[in-house]
Amino acid sequence: MRVIIVGGVAGGMSAATRLRRLDESAEIVVIEQGDYVSFANCGLPYYVGGVIADRQSLLLQTPESLRARFDLDVRTGTEVVSIDRDAQTVEVRDVRTGAVSSEAYDHLIIATGAAPAGAFEAAACGPAVATLRTIDDIDRIAAVLDGLPGGTTGSAVVAGGGFIGLEAVDNLVRRGLEVTLVQHGAHPLSPLDPEMAAVVVDELRAHGVDLRTRTAVESIDADGVHLDDGGTIAADIVIDARGVRPAASLLTAAGLEPGATGGIPVDGHQRTADPRILAVGDAAEKIDAVSGEPTLVTMAGLANRHGRIAADVIAAEEGLFDRMPDESEPAAGVAIIGVFDLAVAMVGWSERRLIAAGRPHRVIHAHPTDHAGYYPGAERLTMKLLVDPSTDRILGAQVIGRRGADRRIDVIATAMQAGLTASQLSRLELAYAPQYGSAKDPVNMLGYIADNNATGLTHSIQWHELYEAQAAGAILIDVRSAAEYDAGSIPGSVHIPVDDLRTADLPEGDLIVHCQVGQRGHTAARLLAQRGRRVRNLDGGYLTWSAGVRMTTKEFA
Repeated sequence: MRVIIVGGVAGGMSAATRLRRLDESAEIVVIEQGDYVSFANCGLPYYVGGVIADRQSLLLQTPESLRARFDLDVRTGTEVVSIDRDAQTVEVRDVRTGAVSSEAYDHLIIATGAAPAGAFEAAACGPAVATLRTIDDIDRIAAVLDGLPGGTTGSAVVAGGGFIGLEAVDNLVRRGLEVTLVQHGAHPLSPLDPEMAAVVVDELRAHGVDLRTRTAVESIDADGVHLDDGGTIAADIVIDARGVRPAASLLTAAGLEPGATGGIPVDGHQRTADPRILAVGDAAEKIDAVSGEPTLVTMAGLANRHGRIAADVIAAEEGLFDRMPDESEPAAGVAIIGVFDLAVAMVGWSERRLIAAGRPHRVIHAHPTDHAGYYPGAERLTMKLLVDPSTDRILGAQVIGRRGADRRIDVIATAMQAGLTASQLSRLELAYAPQYGSAKDPVNMLGYIADNNATGLTHSIQWHELYEAQAAGAILIDVRSAAEYDAGSIPGSVHIPVDDLRTADLPEGDLIVHCQVGQRGHTAARLLAQRGRRVRNLDGGYLTWSAGVRMTTKEFA
């Protein structure tokens, strides 16, 4: 059996090594266009920032080590330029010499990954321009930064505020550069909802990042980086992090049409429309866990997992297994990124995406601490849960905090995959000691709120719905302390502390109550509801409202 794998990083190398463990006799050829294989591309920004000091540590394997341990024929500096599906051959070109050869295959795995969505034209005398995807990229960036005049820190423009862009910003600031982040949308990390993104924006500005939103890089020349809003920024280097697209042209040229996403359509066993050709990694479509529709998810964990499945499928087809492996699980898109001292995590769909799709949903915000408040060092988490109102199914979540966000997003993602409802989060038995969590873990708290909403015990209103409700005549009651109210309040609110509600002279009509984060508001809402009043609690309280208003409510108009 002869297997050719196109692409030698996450998905491709996972497939190659798994297949070798299953079949010692197979001939396995890995074709990699670049000079390096099996490198830690997720660690590249941290080498730029000096967090990872040893460049060699990023090179997990070499062609020589892969030959010695796995008997793989790894060919760097080569590319597959065409596929003849009838003959089951690929045309391979040596990047250095241009020499072309033909290679036969019994099975072909496409792991070409993703390519930058576009490229800037840099002027000869202008700032250097680089992406942040390969070992060559970090060598180019390091050369520019190391070549800055002595005593100067330098300046950088990062175009694109997604995952790679924010990691570049973080590490360039750590390196001592003055950094400007240029983001086409309203805020960085567009998968976040605006009130959640406000926490990220505050962190960026606290670290001196010049954030330019709703604009884009128009051109680069000797005068600097020109934006489409008329601004110009001086810079020593520009990092192009404006996003990627699936590298699917090889299969398109072979007559296999891309899917609606632009990625390579595959079945649950990673097979394309040609059963001898499989596709894994960023080039291949996934099935969305919420909608059941094809989607793109560019995550290393999925690439490695799908590479393993592809190897198992080939082994099964060759009779090495007595049954086919399980199909790939739908992708929930669980992700996390560090932004200076923050961890920003998400899974599933955002509220904005649900609104755009016209999908009914219920929203829950919470602001608990990562561990027991009485134990030193407790830090606030900002949490959001999206729930299907008819089934109580979890549709998505966002969690941000200095500690504990990683643990909570993993619990929620696992609950989603297991099919647990939002209310069932309240019944999860999670590890507790005061330095690690609370007797009511933050995930449990989301579940309690979800259960209250599902049973109709409490009715809530979202921050972006408040103005319209007030305009319709609802009275907003601030139930916080006098000190909290004096430090900042919502326009039009009436201040009645929660402890005074039972004896207060309350205005007539529909009521909305709010506190700082929602918990006292829930107590107030229950008190008033049992007195026959129509009342809603402002979900997430003043903290959520103020974050959302700072970021703008125009996206919900």
